[in-house]
Parts: sequence; structure tokens; C-alpha cells
Amino acid sequence: MSWMVVFLGNPGLRYANTRHNAGFMTADVIEKKHGIKINRMKWGALTAVWTINGNRVFLMKPQTFMNLSGGAARQAMSYLKVPLSNLIVISDDVSLPAGKLRIRRSGSAGGHNGLKDIIAKCGGEGFPRIKIGVGAPPHEGYDMMDWVLAKLSKEDSKLMAVAAAAAAAALETVITKGIDKAMEQFN
Repeated sequence: MSWMVVFLGNPGLRYANTRHNAGFMTADVIEKKHGIKINRMKWGALTAVWTINGNRVFLMKPQTFMNLSGGAARQAMSYLKVPLSNLIVISDDVSLPAGKLRIRRSGSAGGHNGLKDIIAKCGGEGFPRIKIGVGAPPHEGYDMMDWVLAKLSKEDSKLMAVAAAAAAAALETVITKGIDKAMEQFN
């Protein structure tokens, strides 16, 4: 495998259409656009292999809760011999305005528990990530978990659909043209 992509989200209908499932929403865009199905259960994740411009890419949607995503990622990386630098993680980010993308070559978890678990279990911070802004809670004192796990309004659902499509395009650019080009184009 040339690359491995981990789309972060929480499994199950209860979490569908929530801010925390921005990664899963991006996976849905990739599936629809390229006619693939991320549906083979392996290492505690729904998986598929996608070939784009000669690059074999292992796609995975961990089926554990967000905060435990690193275990599935570590198992797949180890078996597939994918280096940390070729792991791409797609997640939500409350520090970005809703709909805005930020692509980074590496970095800290920034308070995101799914990223924290991947960093802890996969060997460090040296992996690219595509963060999808979901905005901050509407007021101070608002519970963060309530915010990221709340169902999206109709307006926010439309905004997230556009952001997920942009994140999917950014992912394709990282794989085919490199992370610098993707950061230049999408940040």
C-alpha cells in the first residue's frame, strides 16, 4: 500500500449526521465519487482498497468509538507496512470555523481525542491530517461532547456536505500531487 487513510467518526445511526462524523462524511463522498464501498470488516474497521493514479490506498472507518481509533489504525499500519508519514487522518475540528479546511503535514492532537489515540498508538505526530471545521459551541459553558455529538441542522448539514466534498478533493490532491500542493490549494 502506498497510503492509508483513517476517516474518524463514531459508528451507528445515533452518531450519523453529527459534527464528530466529519471524517465518515468524507469517506461517503469518496465512495460515491469513485464507486467503491468501504464495507469489509478488518482490524475493527470498515475497509476498502482504492487505486488512484497508480497509488494503492487503504481506506478505513474505525468501528470503535472515536477516542479508540488508534488501535485499528496501528494494526493496519503494522500489517500493511505503511509508514507513519503515509497515514492520512481526516477529522472534525472545533477550533476551525464550520466548513473551513486545514491540512497539516503533522502536529499535535489539538485536544481531539481521536487524534490523541492515533498519536499514542501509531508512533507519534508525524502524519498528515485533513481537519474539517465544525465551529465552536455557541456559548461558553456549552458541553463540548453535546456540541460535537448533536445532530446537524438542515443548514449545517448542507455546509458539512460541501466541506466533506472539499476534504475528499484535498485527500485526492495529497495522494496525487503532494501535501504542499494540497495545503496551497485548500488551506
